[in-house]
Amino acid sequence: MPSPTQFFQSPEAFFAAVPRPKILCFTNGCFDLIHPGHVQYLSDARALGDFLVVGLNSDASVARLKGTGRPVQDEAARAVVLLGLRSVDAVIRFDEDTPLELLRVLQPDVLVKGGDYTPESVVGRELVEERGGRLVLIPLLPGHSTSRIEARIRSGRGVTLE
Repeated sequence: MPSPTQFFQSPEAFFAAVPRPKILCFTNGCFDLIHPGHVQYLSDARALGDFLVVGLNSDASVARLKGTGRPVQDEAARAVVLLGLRSVDAVIRFDEDTPLELLRVLQPDVLVKGGDYTPESVVGRELVEERGGRLVLIPLLPGHSTSRIEARIRSGRGVTLE
């Protein structure tokens, strides 16, 4: 089981425990039901630097963003799954609906989001770029989404690798 010591409740706790990596990559999300698209995305994100931090929406934040019945897994379970992936070096929980405040403190060198975003829609892009960092949009793996998995489960069809 991955070390819970890499699941941080704040960016300050992260920096107290981890020396500043040379190239710090950051992405964020709910990561409620990890699927092959997430695994590929996180692997691609990690390849962009020395260390990948995943900003994890808290349970309250997920409920506000995704609605009733979400998250399916609580934040501790979601963090354990993320930390079980070779690509994820640390997870930092945040309560806000966006990671803007977390980005202000972390000051990552590389901000990573999925290809379903446009540069203009990425929260914190300007903050990262003003410091000389960069935004990277990674193409999504077709056919994989948490919403699709949830719909298949609720319909009784189960989950398939498509």
